[in-house]
Amino acid sequence: MTHADRVPEKPALEGLEAKWQSRWETDGTYLFARENATRETIYSIDTPPPTASGSLHIGHVFSYTHTDVVARFQRMRGKNVFYPMGWDDNGLPTERRVQNYYGVRCDPSLGYTENFVAPFKGGDGKSSKAADQLPISRRNFIELCETLTKEDEKQFEAVWRALGLSVDWTQTYRTIGQEALFTSQLAFLGNVERGEAYQAMAPTLWDVTFRTAVAQAELEDKDMPAAYHRVSFLKPDGSTIEIETTRPELLPACVALVAHPDDERYKHLFGTTVTTPVFGVEVPVLAHHLAQKDKGSGIAMICTFGDLTDVVWWRELDLPNRAIMGFDGRITAEAPEAITSLVGRDAYAQLAGKTVFGAKAAVVELLKASGDLIGEPKPIVHAVKFFEKGDKPLEIVSTRQWYIRNGARDEKLRARLLEHGTELAWHPEFMKVRYENWVNGLTGDWLISRQRFFGVPLPVWYPLDTEAKPVFDQPIVATRDLLPVDPSSDPAPGYTESQRGEAGGFVGEVDVMDTWATSSLTPQLAGGWERDPELFQLVFPYSLRPQGQDIIRTWLFSTVLRAEQQHGVAPWQHAALSGFIVDPDRKKMSKSKGNVVTPADMLEKHGSDAVRYWAASSRLGTDAAFDPQNPTQIKIGRRLAIKILNASKFVSMSQGSSTAPITEPVDQSMLAGLTAVVAQATTAFENYDHARALETTESFFWTFCDDYLELVKERAYGEPGPGQASAVAALRTALATLLRLFAPFVPFATEEAWSWSNDGSVHTAPWPVAADLLGSDEVAIGNIALLDLASRALTGIRRAKTDAKASQKSEVDSAVICGAPAEIALLTLAAADLKAVGRIHNLTFVDGSELAVTDIVFATVLES
Repeated sequence: MTHADRVPEKPALEGLEAKWQSRWETDGTYLFARENATRETIYSIDTPPPTASGSLHIGHVFSYTHTDVVARFQRMRGKNVFYPMGWDDNGLPTERRVQNYYGVRCDPSLGYTENFVAPFKGGDGKSSKAADQLPISRRNFIELCETLTKEDEKQFEAVWRALGLSVDWTQTYRTIGQEALFTSQLAFLGNVERGEAYQAMAPTLWDVTFRTAVAQAELEDKDMPAAYHRVSFLKPDGSTIEIETTRPELLPACVALVAHPDDERYKHLFGTTVTTPVFGVEVPVLAHHLAQKDKGSGIAMICTFGDLTDVVWWRELDLPNRAIMGFDGRITAEAPEAITSLVGRDAYAQLAGKTVFGAKAAVVELLKASGDLIGEPKPIVHAVKFFEKGDKPLEIVSTRQWYIRNGARDEKLRARLLEHGTELAWHPEFMKVRYENWVNGLTGDWLISRQRFFGVPLPVWYPLDTEAKPVFDQPIVATRDLLPVDPSSDPAPGYTESQRGEAGGFVGEVDVMDTWATSSLTPQLAGGWERDPELFQLVFPYSLRPQGQDIIRTWLFSTVLRAEQQHGVAPWQHAALSGFIVDPDRKKMSKSKGNVVTPADMLEKHGSDAVRYWAASSRLGTDAAFDPQNPTQIKIGRRLAIKILNASKFVSMSQGSSTAPITEPVDQSMLAGLTAVVAQATTAFENYDHARALETTESFFWTFCDDYLELVKERAYGEPGPGQASAVAALRTALATLLRLFAPFVPFATEEAWSWSNDGSVHTAPWPVAADLLGSDEVAIGNIALLDLASRALTGIRRAKTDAKASQKSEVDSAVICGAPAEIALLTLAAADLKAVGRIHNLTFVDGSELAVTDIVFATVLES
């Protein structure tokens, strides 16, 4: 088959995705070549595993395209690219989706049902209330989670393939599969052995909707309406002291009043006591530097627990715990022991079982009745802590949880984590400060246990004493040979299943790990740590961690932490942080805001290359606005992809060799300019500035198409000879170079065009090298400006014809081009091409010495 025979009559983008996806799969184009690989030849990517619950959105396409262009560039640079894909299956999003989709909820007290069939499939959840959901066993619930996530993964993979991600699909992993369970539990055992993991009873941020603990990294602030209530406490001498609080419902949990140690208004009260209104409990007045003189009355009540500051005060002032908030967000039935008066206990009974809002209203009425509410509540709006996936304010309850030390209380570990942040190359550099701020701002160790069902079980059991009560301070930790293990169904080492729950027997831990406790091990999961040591040695530490800027505090930090604890090194060399996608109103697109755009329809309508072009046009760390009603950048990308096909057809149909001598000055000038583009694009890619590489390449490409092709088409398709051969060789050399420069961005159009003249894939072809592009030293540096000057001259010729109301195809008897001497000298080198394209019989160049070098005037004279 000749090259001309491969070129379609009418090149089109339609159908290219399906054609080349299949070919790449068949040919193994993107497979990681492990045989004979060395660490030095490998470029490894710690790819973000998207949460496999629901659907992908346009933000995923945006950031994953950024990763893919890097992978493609490195592959063409000769690197053996390790580019896996993971699926983040476990966690609250999956459980919520399963509940809504199947109309079920998990009840661990129920037994397993064989061949269980869910009530329905495909529910949107908006009308599926918990009361309407069918309770099922934990095992049945987990089976449904696994079924649905596998189906979601198939849909995700289809979108990724349509987008053209050059992933090695043989390297896929799941965060809930057997290998993930083994890796996560093994890492946890290491944390326990080294003293980095521990269990403690402590105040815990708690989501009352999901009934689970929440870590510091999962918080977000939301502005909520509230009100200050001014309340009086009784001093021993019968006078009162007034405080202001937004949470009067926590008065039964009050353990002290606190003021700043330098506040002259309250210094004389430090060390004395006051009595709480309504409930009649005597509490101390104490000093602490976190008290704010200018907030409210300057003195505050400490309750267990209203907010995180209460926790700090409680811990540092060694106060009692009188927590009254239940795991369900309601006031507990049993009053704190400190409330001893009949009046106080009767008042508490009126609160028991109420929600926060019901209890608040009840306490306000009690305060009014006792005369201890001063004035009317003052409405305010203030920031309240929420779980990032929740819709109710968090409460603080006392629970027994598992933690991993993270440097919050270990200055040596904190210093090591900051050191790793310095070792990393950040793209963009300013993102590093976000990591440093997070590390320096840590206030507590990482809470990793969750009261959920679909996750990695904590591999721990507890012995039961003679009264069948758990001995929590003597945990039974699994051994490596037992992994993976589920303590809720597998017996503890040294026990039989019949001893579960019996005195002298054991009970299994029912909590699972926080999803980040598994996701923080993606380098180990994908790289086969402890399962495939040879592979892990090849890929770890990884070359790149690409991710969104919003999860620096969660995913990036936690991965650095686990790598430091397990390996003593940073897990990657580079970190690439993508920005957000924002809607036309500059609001971040998110599922919770309801303004997301799903990519499948967009890919089908505009084509994958067009969508990739839009994504790749944005630099790392910058937000990109997207208007689905008017996707301008996507339309530009489609136009570019079509132009690549058409320009490639024009060049491919010319007759000649790409190895012929390039002798004509215009051809040499074009290639000299392209040489500079290759150098600039390569440098941009090496600096992780893919947008700059695309911008530089695209700018040259339009000049190449609009000007150079027009200048030389008559010569390229003319009579055979040195000039014709020079044009064809230059065209084919430039096309082969441009297709490779564009390949990371528009992989389908470039692969199609490349196939017309080459047998292999453009994506495994070598990246162009500026020094080798011309193949000789014939080009003078000064000639690099010739193409630009000739392009401007051609524009002048076209304009003159337009002004004369003549067709661009009309013949010109004579034309005069005026310009500065230095530029006229160069332009004469392009005289033959200008005459041919302008259909000019007589072309004269006039020295316009009075003109500045950059102020060339083209005066074209037309004669009939």
